[in-house]
Amino acid sequence: MDTREALGSWIDGPKAAAEKMGADFGYRGERLGLPKEGTGSVAGPGRRLGALFVDGWLVALVAYGLITKGSAGTANLWTTPLLFAVTVVLLATTGTTVGKRLFGLRVVRLDGSRATIPQVMLRTVLLFLLVPALVWDRDTRGLHDKAVGTVEVRI
Repeated sequence: MDTREALGSWIDGPKAAAEKMGADFGYRGERLGLPKEGTGSVAGPGRRLGALFVDGWLVALVAYGLITKGSAGTANLWTTPLLFAVTVVLLATTGTTVGKRLFGLRVVRLDGSRATIPQVMLRTVLLFLLVPALVWDRDTRGLHDKAVGTVEVRI
């Protein structure tokens, strides 16, 4: 093995190195019984991050415009609790938020049904802690989803 090949495996990561040695990890969501592509497949991290950004931006806009009537300092205090409330209410009732809907995403339980209110509340608390959302498994499900038995899928 030459130096260039060893450096390439280090940069690509352990999964790429294992795949080069013949390991087959399958596609994202295969272990969960989800399709590879299209409706019901596991959503990619880019879409999920984009949806979260849109939701945060919309809630910040509402907090600034409606709650505080222009006081930026007070709006910052209301943004996080308002985002939490909007996320919990929308995910518990429809399975999606405005941002998730724009990006074609839905949060469901592993059996495909809508997540319950306690599941959605715990998932959202863990999402706001950031660390569980930043630690993924090979299906790109964050710890916040694994803890409550949910997955974010494409619609």
